[in-house]
Amino acid sequence: MKRGLIFIIFTIISVTLIHAQDIDKEEDNIKTVIQTAYVDGLQNKGEVKDIENGFHPGFNLLGINQNMLTKFPIYSWIESFENRKEKDPEPPTEEEKITCDYLLIDITGNAAMAKIQLKRNNELLFTDYLQLYKFEEGWKIVSKIYFRH
Repeated sequence: MKRGLIFIIFTIISVTLIHAQDIDKEEDNIKTVIQTAYVDGLQNKGEVKDIENGFHPGFNLLGINQNMLTKFPIYSWIESFENRKEKDPEPPTEEEKITCDYLLIDITGNAAMAKIQLKRNNELLFTDYLQLYKFEEGWKIVSKIYFRH
């Protein structure tokens, strides 16, 4: 009887540890997508291919303007990014560079939400809520809502 109980406890602990390792791996994958496509890409004048790899083509940035919901699709954001980069191709200085703090990543199956804060010189600029789905090719950012500080 004791051996059976010990086996059951050992099995539960093993499954829990394996699941925790999977979640940690997925969190790291999500952070990599956000850092590469959004922070280093869109925010810090990175490469368009990195942005396109991390954002789903159906992505929308949602906002509020005069009590109306606004939508800004990723193709418009990339166009704006390319125009901005064309006018000022220099990468940001250390003082201009945007950094990211990861406050929360919540994963359920192939869906995830990341709450992050964007800062410049330790000054809080935005709190962003990014929604992601995991596709065959990996995690993609599919939408964003935000608060400007």
